[in-house]
Amino acid sequence: MGQNVWVKCGTVRNLFEEPGATATGASDFKYKDSPGATYHATVTGTGAVTATIAIEMSNDGVNALETAAGTITLSGTTSSTDGFATDAAWKYVRANVTAISGTGATVQVYMGT
Repeated sequence: MGQNVWVKCGTVRNLFEEPGATATGASDFKYKDSPGATYHATVTGTGAVTATIAIEMSNDGVNALETAAGTITLSGTTSSTDGFATDAAWKYVRANVTAISGTGATVQVYMGT
């Protein structure tokens, strides 16, 4: 009989500190302890709100790779949400808000592993 294999699952991390991103820019890199991950972004505000978020990967936690793992584009009235899943071996991830607009627009990005 083989050894038991334990897989860590069910961890959700907020890539931006509360209350979230209100301007363009990247979060700090966060350690990703599983190849499989989901990314979920939300923009909220008053009236029409939009945001574009690139999910960037790194091998060293300092330098982002040239190509993002994915991009989330959000657009709605008072809020919008979307996300995607990946199976990528990179150990570090960050969210980079490349565009944001709308009165009081705030972006939150969560990573689930």
